[in-house]
Order: sequence, then C-alpha cells, then structure tokens
Amino acid sequence: MKIDILTLFPGMFDGFKNESIIKRAIEKKKVEINIIDIRDYTPYKNNQVDDYQFGGGGGMIMMCEPVFNAVNSVKTKDSHIIIMSPRGKTFNQSKALELTGYKHLIIICGHYEGFDERIYTLADECISIGNFILTGGELPSMMISDAVIRLIDGVITDTSLEYESFNDNLLDYPVYTKPREYNGMMVPDVLLSGDHKKIKEYRESERKRITREYRSDLLK
Repeated sequence: MKIDILTLFPGMFDGFKNESIIKRAIEKKKVEINIIDIRDYTPYKNNQVDDYQFGGGGGMIMMCEPVFNAVNSVKTKDSHIIIMSPRGKTFNQSKALELTGYKHLIIICGHYEGFDERIYTLADECISIGNFILTGGELPSMMISDAVIRLIDGVITDTSLEYESFNDNLLDYPVYTKPREYNGMMVPDVLLSGDHKKIKEYRESERKRITREYRSDLLK
C-alpha cells in the first residue's frame, strides 16, 4: 500500500514514520508513506497557502490552487482521496479494514479555519475522528494511517489481531503478565491452568463483561 499525506507541517510526521510498528512496516516494504508539503505546490509568492475568506469572517482559509496542484502531482487511477473534516463520518475499525482494500490512499490535512469549499470536490470521502476540533488534520491522519497499516498482512501477527477490541463489537479481554501476585491482586487461576478450552471460554466471557461495563453502546 502507498499512503500520501498532504500537509502544511511535514515535520510533524518525523516521529510517526520512524518509530515502532510503522517504521518496521516501511522497512519491510509493506507500506510506502510520503509526506507531501502543500507549500511546494503554491503558485503564489512567499509560499502563500492561505488567505482571508470572501464575505468576511474570522480566520484564514486554505486556498484551493496549492491543494489541487499537490493532489494532481501524486494522484493515479488507483488513488482513494480522503479529506480529514468534521463533516465526515466518524472513523472506526470497520472503516480501517475497508481502507486496506485500496492500493493508494491520499489524505489531505486541513489547517487554519478550514478549506476553500472547492477542495472538497477532490475527495472520494471525508473522515472525522470525533466530535471535537483540533488545530489541523495531521494527528487524525496519523491515527487513520496507523489503524490501517497494522491491518496489512504481515505487519503484525494474525494472532495479535484475532481478539482485538471492536472485533464483533466487543472490547479486548484482560491480559496479565509477571508477577502472579501484586499488592494482593492475583492473576486469574484459569490463565495458569493450561486448559486452552477454559481459557478461551474465560476470555470470551470477559470480553462481553468488559464491553457491558465500559462501552455498553457497542452492544446496541
């Protein structure tokens, strides 16, 4: 998979690309991530990418020409273009799985007061990460990329994915490691029994219990 992220602040992605699972996925050539600086594609002097809005109003608006130019520089017939925007549907695990089906994702990060409305004509879809406002689309684009990349075959083990939170609308089961007892809190005996059937039953029961307790909305 190839992911091109269009942004005004490419330096924000240095740590994202160079740590942990994302770094290993890039090294294993499971994914190619390119950070595209929108400022490189502006036709205006002094790298201008924003301006005041017609009709008045607070804040600066991202201009359409630099964004169109940046998208056209990387777009192919396989591209699926995403705009990070509050008007999009809320991102979830099923959407992450759906996005793994594309060969090429282009993610456009907004900033300032918003996009020139014409920029939305570029998008195949808009995605939001929740009902709150951030200073830009950079952090959401990293979150979406991370959620998608880890689902690509070979990035992490299949067993790590099998009982993850949100599979079957259930949260993950509780996990423990050494020591067996800490401050009076014990590892459940069933996990030490070696009985794989009972362990599986316990974990499935705990997934349902934890979901009811913490995220009962998922069960609806």
